[in-house]
Amino acid sequence: MDQSVLTVREGYLAMYDLLYRLYEDTGADYLANLLGDMSLLEDGVSADPAMSEDWEIAVSRVKEGKVDASLRLARDPPG
Repeated sequence: MDQSVLTVREGYLAMYDLLYRLYEDTGADYLANLLGDMSLLEDGVSADPAMSEDWEIAVSRVKEGKVDASLRLARDPPG
């Protein structure tokens, strides 16, 4: 995987692009709603200001090592 570093804004745009492509493939309403909230206004702020705040929190959590995206499979239920 490419080891280049993205800015916080570039990371946001990358996530937006991923979700947009998923929306194009699925037409899922929840993705359309999320993309609407994530869309940037002329001043560069998201259409839903809470989304910008949530993004900053997510970035902080990643930088602090608090995010683990490892695949976990459910264990068999106890006997």
